[in-house]
Amino acid sequence: MSSPIVTGMILLKKHTAAFFTAALLSFLVPVTTSCSSRVPAQSEVIRVTDGDTVVIAPAEGKKNITCRLYGIDSPETPRQDRKGQPYAKAAGKELRQLIYGQRVEVITTGEKTHGREVCMIKKDGLDINLEMVRRGYAWAYRKHLKSPYASEYIEAENRARDQKLGIWQQDNPLPPWEFKKRYWKK
Repeated sequence: MSSPIVTGMILLKKHTAAFFTAALLSFLVPVTTSCSSRVPAQSEVIRVTDGDTVVIAPAEGKKNITCRLYGIDSPETPRQDRKGQPYAKAAGKELRQLIYGQRVEVITTGEKTHGREVCMIKKDGLDINLEMVRRGYAWAYRKHLKSPYASEYIEAENRARDQKLGIWQQDNPLPPWEFKKRYWKK
């Protein structure tokens, strides 16, 4: 038979562990859920800006969202005083054919770049971001890819390159991040 002090210490250990576990979980859950959120499932793509940027009109009359597709980078389109890359127009056209005017599922990552929400877009369960890489109209953006997407996106890029799809019809296409450094210096 144990003494009241020993019994009290055992109960204290059990309750302390439970308390700290609950406290830790209550801290982690809001952080996890704030990292990604879903825009209403019936969101419509109302504009395709280029091969990795779209404008979404969420259902329920909420404000339009400009989405930068997560984990990919497509050829740069020409701007007023800056030249563009080969296949930039083709990449935009491909993305337009995939989702323009369509209802899509949008998952935001919680990150923003140049005033755009970073998003994953799915159409009937198809990962549109990944599909652009598979079709050869975007690079897997390794600098920003995280698990579980990194390996799948990089493998898709390698297959598109091997099959000489889209941008990979060129001998050695310059990735957009290198293109901007080289030609769009400020």
